[in-house]
Amino acid sequence: MTDAFTRLFSQMMASGQEMARAFNPALEHLDMRSLEKLVPTIPADMLEMWFGKTFNREGLDAKTRLLLTIGAITVQGALAEPQLRLTIRQALAAGATQREIAETIFQMSMFGGLPAMQKALEIAQSVYAEEDEE
Repeated sequence: MTDAFTRLFSQMMASGQEMARAFNPALEHLDMRSLEKLVPTIPADMLEMWFGKTFNREGLDAKTRLLLTIGAITVQGALAEPQLRLTIRQALAAGATQREIAETIFQMSMFGGLPAMQKALEIAQSVYAEEDEE
């Protein structure tokens, strides 16, 4: 690799870390290399696309992106429970209210059906209860 490419790649990864921090302040010390070790099948190009160029400051804010993600997981039948739980926690950390999360899930009932909405709401309520305990 050339020095110019290495610098460009480093800048893109730094941008990815900034966006990860915007999603959740707890990710402030996120090390993309450790994420690649944890999930070796995710190439750096995908991480850069998700958190570098695609998710940028000029676009949607982190809260809105996370609400959209909650909606998408709900429409899929809320089958990805661990991912939905994590996304709800991240949305709360990014400033979303419980009401905004619930309304996002309600809105998805017309696309994913009532059973998907009900399952997602149950998951959200359990996350809220866990957050209250902490």
